[in-house]
Amino acid sequence: TMSLRNLSRFRNYLVGSIGDLKRKTICVLDQIFPEYHHAFSDIFGKTSKELLLQLNSPSDYEDVSSDQLEELLSQVTLKGYAAKKFKDVSALAKTSFGITFCVDSFSFQLKLLIEQINFIETPVSDVESQMSELLEKIKTPITTIPGIGNIIGATILGDVGDINRFTSGAKLVDYAGIDASVSQSGNFQSTSSKMSKRGSPYLRKALFQAALVASNCDPVFSAYYSKKRSEGKHHLTAVGAVARKLCYTIYAILKSNQPYRKQ
Repeated sequence: TMSLRNLSRFRNYLVGSIGDLKRKTICVLDQIFPEYHHAFSDIFGKTSKELLLQLNSPSDYEDVSSDQLEELLSQVTLKGYAAKKFKDVSALAKTSFGITFCVDSFSFQLKLLIEQINFIETPVSDVESQMSELLEKIKTPITTIPGIGNIIGATILGDVGDINRFTSGAKLVDYAGIDASVSQSGNFQSTSSKMSKRGSPYLRKALFQAALVASNCDPVFSAYYSKKRSEGKHHLTAVGAVARKLCYTIYAILKSNQPYRKQ
Protein backbone atom coordinates (compact mmCIF):
# COMPACT_ATOMS: atom_id res chain seq x y z
CA THR A 1 0.00 0.00 0.00
CA MET A 2 2.94 2.35 0.58
CA SER A 3 4.11 1.63 -2.98
CA LEU A 4 0.60 2.43 -4.23
CA ARG A 5 0.70 5.69 -2.31
CA ASN A 6 4.07 6.67 -3.80
CA LEU A 7 2.99 5.77 -7.34
CA SER A 8 -0.42 7.45 -7.10
CA ARG A 9 1.14 10.70 -5.93
CA PHE A 10 3.79 10.53 -8.64
CA ARG A 11 1.03 9.95 -11.18
CA ASN A 12 -0.84 12.93 -9.77
CA TYR A 13 2.29 15.05 -10.31
CA LEU A 14 2.67 13.84 -13.91
CA VAL A 15 -1.01 14.40 -14.72
CA GLY A 16 -0.77 17.87 -13.19
CA SER A 17 2.25 18.62 -15.40
CA ILE A 18 0.29 17.53 -18.48
CA GLY A 19 -2.57 19.78 -17.39
CA ASP A 20 -0.21 22.77 -17.17
CA LEU A 21 1.19 22.00 -20.63
CA LYS A 22 -2.31 21.70 -22.09
CA ARG A 23 -3.34 25.06 -20.67
CA LYS A 24 -0.23 26.65 -22.17
CA THR A 25 -0.96 24.94 -25.51
CA ILE A 26 -4.49 26.36 -25.57
CA CYS A 27 -3.10 29.81 -24.75
CA VAL A 28 -0.67 29.68 -27.70
CA LEU A 29 -3.25 28.16 -30.05
CA ASP A 30 -5.79 30.87 -29.19
CA GLN A 31 -3.31 33.45 -30.45
CA ILE A 32 -2.25 31.92 -33.76
CA PHE A 33 -5.25 29.75 -34.68
CA PRO A 34 -8.26 30.51 -32.42
CA GLU A 35 -10.72 28.66 -34.69
CA TYR A 36 -8.87 25.32 -34.43
CA HIS A 37 -10.91 23.97 -31.50
CA HIS A 38 -14.08 24.08 -33.62
CA ALA A 39 -12.81 21.07 -35.59
CA PHE A 40 -12.24 18.77 -32.58
CA SER A 41 -14.19 17.89 -29.47
CA ASP A 42 -10.80 17.13 -27.87
CA ILE A 43 -7.84 19.01 -29.32
CA PHE A 44 -5.50 16.68 -27.41
CA GLY A 45 -6.69 13.53 -29.15
CA LYS A 46 -4.14 11.58 -31.20
CA THR A 47 -5.26 12.91 -34.60
CA SER A 48 -5.38 16.51 -33.41
CA LYS A 49 -1.95 16.32 -31.78
CA GLU A 50 -0.43 14.88 -34.94
CA LEU A 51 -1.90 17.76 -36.95
CA LEU A 52 -0.51 20.29 -34.48
CA LEU A 53 2.92 18.67 -34.63
CA GLN A 54 3.18 18.91 -38.40
CA LEU A 55 1.02 21.94 -39.23
CA ASN A 56 1.31 24.56 -36.50
CA SER A 57 -0.38 27.64 -37.98
CA PRO A 58 -3.14 28.54 -40.49
CA SER A 59 -0.54 29.44 -43.15
CA ASP A 60 0.84 25.88 -43.02
CA TYR A 61 -2.41 24.61 -44.55
CA GLU A 62 -2.15 26.79 -47.66
CA ASP A 63 0.25 24.68 -49.72
CA VAL A 64 0.18 21.15 -48.31
CA SER A 65 1.49 18.68 -50.88
CA SER A 66 0.03 15.21 -51.37
CA ASP A 67 3.26 13.74 -49.99
CA GLN A 68 2.94 15.81 -46.79
CA LEU A 69 -0.67 14.75 -46.37
CA GLU A 70 0.24 11.09 -46.94
CA GLU A 71 3.01 11.35 -44.35
CA LEU A 72 0.63 12.93 -41.87
CA LEU A 73 -2.04 10.25 -42.41
CA SER A 74 0.56 7.49 -41.98
CA GLN A 75 1.02 8.58 -38.36
CA VAL A 76 -2.60 7.98 -37.33
CA THR A 77 -4.80 4.89 -37.12
CA LEU A 78 -8.12 6.33 -38.36
CA LYS A 79 -6.94 7.67 -41.71
CA GLY A 80 -10.45 8.43 -43.04
CA TYR A 81 -11.29 10.42 -39.91
CA ALA A 82 -7.93 12.22 -40.07
CA ALA A 83 -8.44 13.13 -43.74
CA LYS A 84 -11.87 14.61 -42.95
CA LYS A 85 -10.49 16.59 -40.03
CA PHE A 86 -7.65 17.88 -42.19
CA LYS A 87 -10.24 19.29 -44.63
CA ASP A 88 -12.22 20.82 -41.77
CA VAL A 89 -9.15 22.50 -40.28
CA SER A 90 -8.00 23.67 -43.74
CA ALA A 91 -11.36 25.39 -44.26
CA LEU A 92 -11.05 27.10 -40.87
CA ALA A 93 -7.48 28.16 -41.66
CA LYS A 94 -8.60 30.11 -44.72
CA THR A 95 -10.68 32.50 -42.64
CA SER A 96 -8.61 32.50 -39.45
CA PHE A 97 -8.14 35.84 -37.67
CA GLY A 98 -5.12 34.63 -35.66
CA ILE A 99 -2.13 36.93 -35.30
CA THR A 100 0.24 37.09 -38.26
CA PHE A 101 3.37 38.42 -36.54
CA CYS A 102 5.89 36.28 -34.61
CA VAL A 103 4.04 33.23 -35.95
CA ASP A 104 7.23 31.19 -36.30
CA SER A 105 8.07 31.55 -32.61
CA PHE A 106 4.52 30.64 -31.55
CA SER A 107 4.49 27.65 -33.92
CA PHE A 108 7.79 26.49 -32.47
CA GLN A 109 6.36 26.73 -28.94
CA LEU A 110 3.25 24.84 -29.97
CA LYS A 111 5.25 21.98 -31.45
CA LEU A 112 7.46 21.66 -28.37
CA LEU A 113 4.47 21.75 -26.04
CA ILE A 114 2.77 18.90 -27.92
CA GLU A 115 6.00 16.90 -27.88
CA GLN A 116 6.28 17.39 -24.11
CA ILE A 117 2.68 16.25 -23.62
CA ASN A 118 3.35 13.12 -25.67
CA PHE A 119 6.57 12.50 -23.74
CA ILE A 120 4.92 12.67 -20.31
CA GLU A 121 1.85 10.63 -21.32
CA THR A 122 4.08 7.56 -21.77
CA PRO A 123 5.33 7.42 -18.14
CA VAL A 124 1.77 8.08 -16.93
CA SER A 125 0.71 4.93 -18.75
CA ASP A 126 3.69 3.03 -17.28
CA VAL A 127 2.87 4.19 -13.74
CA GLU A 128 -0.77 3.19 -14.16
CA SER A 129 0.28 -0.29 -15.33
CA GLN A 130 2.50 -0.64 -12.26
CA MET A 131 -0.36 0.47 -9.99
CA SER A 132 -2.72 -2.07 -11.57
CA GLU A 133 -0.17 -4.85 -11.04
CA LEU A 134 0.24 -3.95 -7.36
CA LEU A 135 -3.52 -3.75 -6.90
CA GLU A 136 -3.88 -7.24 -8.36
CA LYS A 137 -1.34 -8.59 -5.85
CA ILE A 138 -3.27 -7.09 -2.94
CA LYS A 139 -6.45 -8.88 -4.08
CA THR A 140 -8.81 -6.23 -2.76
CA PRO A 141 -12.57 -6.05 -3.42
CA ILE A 142 -12.45 -2.23 -3.68
CA THR A 143 -12.81 -2.25 -7.48
CA THR A 144 -16.20 -3.99 -7.18
CA ILE A 145 -17.61 -0.73 -5.80
CA PRO A 146 -19.34 1.43 -8.48
CA GLY A 147 -17.17 4.26 -9.80
CA ILE A 148 -13.92 2.72 -8.60
CA GLY A 149 -11.55 1.31 -11.22
CA ASN A 150 -7.93 0.26 -10.84
CA ILE A 151 -6.39 3.74 -10.70
CA ILE A 152 -8.92 5.31 -8.33
CA GLY A 153 -8.94 2.12 -6.24
CA ALA A 154 -5.15 2.13 -6.02
CA THR A 155 -5.16 5.81 -5.02
CA ILE A 156 -7.73 5.21 -2.28
CA LEU A 157 -5.93 2.16 -0.89
CA GLY A 158 -2.59 3.94 -0.99
CA ASP A 159 -3.94 6.80 1.13
CA VAL A 160 -6.14 4.75 3.45
CA GLY A 161 -3.56 2.06 4.14
CA ASP A 162 -4.76 -0.40 6.78
CA ILE A 163 -8.52 0.04 7.14
CA ASN A 164 -8.28 -1.16 10.75
CA ARG A 165 -6.73 2.21 11.61
CA PHE A 166 -10.27 3.57 11.44
CA THR A 167 -12.85 2.59 14.03
CA SER A 168 -15.83 3.62 11.90
CA GLY A 169 -16.88 4.87 8.49
CA ALA A 170 -17.26 8.34 10.00
CA LYS A 171 -13.56 8.33 10.91
CA LEU A 172 -12.70 7.55 7.30
CA VAL A 173 -14.97 10.40 6.15
CA ASP A 174 -13.12 12.72 8.54
CA TYR A 175 -9.76 11.54 7.25
CA ALA A 176 -10.83 12.27 3.67
CA GLY A 177 -11.92 15.76 4.71
CA ILE A 178 -15.41 15.38 3.24
CA ASP A 179 -17.13 15.79 6.59
CA ALA A 180 -19.20 18.91 7.20
CA SER A 181 -17.68 21.74 9.21
CA VAL A 182 -19.89 24.18 11.10
CA SER A 183 -18.90 27.83 11.36
CA GLN A 184 -19.35 29.08 14.93
CA SER A 185 -18.22 32.19 16.79
CA GLY A 186 -19.48 33.09 20.27
CA ASN A 187 -23.26 32.78 20.26
CA PHE A 188 -23.38 32.74 16.46
CA GLN A 189 -23.65 29.45 14.60
CA SER A 190 -24.00 29.25 10.85
CA THR A 191 -27.10 27.54 9.51
CA SER A 192 -25.16 26.16 6.55
CA SER A 193 -22.16 23.85 6.61
CA LYS A 194 -19.26 23.37 4.23
CA MET A 195 -16.87 20.52 3.57
CA SER A 196 -14.00 20.68 6.08
CA LYS A 197 -11.26 19.67 3.60
CA ARG A 198 -9.04 18.87 6.56
CA GLY A 199 -7.86 15.47 5.37
CA SER A 200 -5.93 14.01 2.45
CA PRO A 201 -6.50 16.01 -0.76
CA TYR A 202 -5.47 12.97 -2.83
CA LEU A 203 -8.08 10.74 -1.20
CA ARG A 204 -10.73 13.47 -1.43
CA LYS A 205 -10.09 13.96 -5.16
CA ALA A 206 -10.26 10.20 -5.81
CA LEU A 207 -13.55 9.92 -3.90
CA PHE A 208 -15.07 12.79 -5.88
CA GLN A 209 -14.00 11.22 -9.17
CA ALA A 210 -15.56 7.92 -8.08
CA ALA A 211 -18.72 9.68 -6.88
CA LEU A 212 -19.21 11.38 -10.25
CA VAL A 213 -19.13 8.00 -12.00
CA ALA A 214 -21.21 6.19 -9.38
CA SER A 215 -23.89 8.91 -9.58
CA ASN A 216 -24.42 7.96 -13.21
CA CYS A 217 -23.85 4.21 -13.35
CA ASP A 218 -25.23 2.73 -10.12
CA PRO A 219 -28.96 2.86 -9.24
CA VAL A 220 -28.34 3.26 -5.48
CA PHE A 221 -25.89 6.14 -5.75
CA SER A 222 -27.80 7.67 -8.66
CA ALA A 223 -31.01 7.70 -6.60
CA TYR A 224 -29.14 9.27 -3.69
CA TYR A 225 -27.72 11.97 -5.96
CA SER A 226 -31.19 12.67 -7.40
CA LYS A 227 -32.63 12.87 -3.89
CA LYS A 228 -30.09 15.54 -2.92
CA ARG A 229 -30.76 17.50 -6.10
CA SER A 230 -34.51 17.36 -5.47
CA GLU A 231 -33.81 18.90 -2.05
CA GLY A 232 -32.38 21.92 -3.86
CA LYS A 233 -28.72 21.01 -3.39
CA HIS A 234 -26.13 22.26 -5.91
CA HIS A 235 -24.61 19.65 -8.23
CA LEU A 236 -21.25 19.68 -6.41
CA THR A 237 -22.95 19.50 -3.02
CA ALA A 238 -24.92 16.46 -4.18
CA VAL A 239 -21.74 14.83 -5.51
CA GLY A 240 -20.09 15.53 -2.15
CA ALA A 241 -22.98 13.73 -0.44
CA VAL A 242 -22.49 10.76 -2.76
CA ALA A 243 -18.76 10.80 -1.96
CA ARG A 244 -19.56 10.55 1.76
CA LYS A 245 -21.96 7.65 1.15
CA LEU A 246 -19.27 6.04 -1.01
CA CYS A 247 -16.77 6.47 1.83
CA TYR A 248 -19.00 4.48 4.20
CA THR A 249 -19.37 1.81 1.53
CA ILE A 250 -15.58 1.61 1.07
CA TYR A 251 -15.14 1.22 4.81
CA ALA A 252 -17.67 -1.63 4.98
CA ILE A 253 -16.23 -3.42 1.93
CA LEU A 254 -12.62 -3.20 3.12
CA LYS A 255 -13.57 -4.21 6.67
CA SER A 256 -15.48 -7.30 5.53
CA ASN A 257 -13.15 -7.97 2.58
CA GLN A 258 -16.24 -8.93 0.57
CA PRO A 259 -17.23 -7.65 -2.90
CA TYR A 260 -19.88 -4.95 -3.28
CA ARG A 261 -23.42 -6.18 -3.92
CA LYS A 262 -26.15 -4.01 -5.37
CA GLN A 263 -28.95 -3.50 -2.91
